[in-house]
Amino acid sequence: MRPAFSVIFLTTLCGVAQGLVVALVATELTVSAAPAPPLFYIAGASAAVILGGLGLLASFFHLGHPERAWRAIAMWRTSWLSRECIALPVFLALAFVYGAAHALGLSPAYVRLAGILAVLAAVALFVCTAMIYACLRFLREWASPFTLVNFVLMGCASGFTLATLDAVCFVPPSLAASLGACACVLTALAFLSRLATLRRNARLRPRSTIQSATGIQASKVVQVSRGFTAGAFALREFFHGRTPGTLRLVRAAFLLGAFVVPFILLALARTTAAPGAILIVAVVVQYAGLVAERWFFFAEARHPQNIYYQRAS
Repeated sequence: MRPAFSVIFLTTLCGVAQGLVVALVATELTVSAAPAPPLFYIAGASAAVILGGLGLLASFFHLGHPERAWRAIAMWRTSWLSRECIALPVFLALAFVYGAAHALGLSPAYVRLAGILAVLAAVALFVCTAMIYACLRFLREWASPFTLVNFVLMGCASGFTLATLDAVCFVPPSLAASLGACACVLTALAFLSRLATLRRNARLRPRSTIQSATGIQASKVVQVSRGFTAGAFALREFFHGRTPGTLRLVRAAFLLGAFVVPFILLALARTTAAPGAILIVAVVVQYAGLVAERWFFFAEARHPQNIYYQRAS
């Protein structure tokens, strides 16, 4: 498939925002001895709303008629895409309410209720986004439980990394260290899950053949034309046009950038007296790696039509 950067930025930015809200609420629900100051939660919730808003804005660049975007929710009963279009604004609204509750100094019971609702909205958004791709059975690279697991783990890993940076600025070192440890664990789990996905997808073999694609049942069929004399929608949208060498390079880059390097930087941040600079680099590198990972996620999917069109070669 051809990766669309608007969707890449939508899914990665929103994933970080969702993971960040999960980290904030988990911190609030589990830390009682030395609670974090409100500014920690206000700054984190603000960052989540900004990142999610940027992801929502990016999604409009994928629409042929942005003025009709409101129609995307019309098929919510049957379409995961429509459900995502509902879940994302709800998540942003609840994340804003959560941050505002801290800013206004509301009762802890109301603040925690707002946080729990925001986490539930984040979980719903993870499910809706992942199922857009996992429900496409003819794209076997996506039609797997790994799709949902990877979206959740990578979103939470990047969100906890950003939460660790937030904690370094506003909370005691012990709490920042705990968030950093959680970020390391989630990054390691996301790495293992993504490796398992790559191994699974490498073993997949197309169910269709050139014979079934063309309807010609001869034992040997050689296609000498891609079916078009000029560019067409089928050639542009269902194949990325990159070489196998480029795919291998991107795969190595996202494994290092999204998982290995951030894990090392998070571990180093725990051993230094001034971890802020290291964590900033970790956040930037991890997000760049996630962009590369999401590009590879789309490019790796082999649409059956490319058997007929010989991958537009």
